[in-house]
Amino acid sequence: MRTGTDGRSDDAWYDQDAGPVVRPYAMTRGRTQPVRGQFDLISLVVARRPAAEGADLTPEQSAILARCHRPLSVAEIAAALDLPVGTVRVLLGDLLDVGLIDTHAPPLLDAPSDELLEAVLAGLRAL
Repeated sequence: MRTGTDGRSDDAWYDQDAGPVVRPYAMTRGRTQPVRGQFDLISLVVARRPAAEGADLTPEQSAILARCHRPLSVAEIAAALDLPVGTVRVLLGDLLDVGLIDTHAPPLLDAPSDELLEAVLAGLRAL
């Protein structure tokens, strides 16, 4: 049993089956922004090709490529990997930078007209 500097057990922070916990900032080497690309929550990501044998990828990046054989949104990737969206965006930026993924931004929708918004507001007030 390991003990911390305060004399308490550190076993709550370590699971023998799972191994040591890796913090998200360690996965991204402390980066908070992707080196390339803009990744909205609903941006679609698809793998261009499988990573070459011996490619210098993290386990998380390999998992992204394995899941993105069909288009997935950034939010779906983050949920599937159980990682914060910010961490996933950094990892995706690295994959985009080396040409392993393609991204498709969500379509830009025209903003509703003022008349439509006023009609909706009037309808809500009538409720």
